[in-house]
Amino acid sequence: MKKQILIVEDEQDCAELLSFHLQKENYQTDIARNGEEAIDAVRCRTPDAILLDIMLPELNGWEVCRILRESSEAKFNKILIDL
Repeated sequence: MKKQILIVEDEQDCAELLSFHLQKENYQTDIARNGEEAIDAVRCRTPDAILLDIMLPELNGWEVCRILRESSEAKFNKILIDL
């Protein structure tokens, strides 16, 4: 079974490039364009890892990280933060 990675990135080109390279390495990817989408995505399907941008519209990456860590749905292994 492929590992699932959630990419949280508001710049479409960057998100698609990350997704392309991760899929080449046999990962399954989902993309969230902002913090709200990321939280919804985690509630729908718990990823194995999250690549989380800090500079996001609406909720920034730090806020998303805090919400997910406090959430009962947060059963994923890692949050990787793009500084």
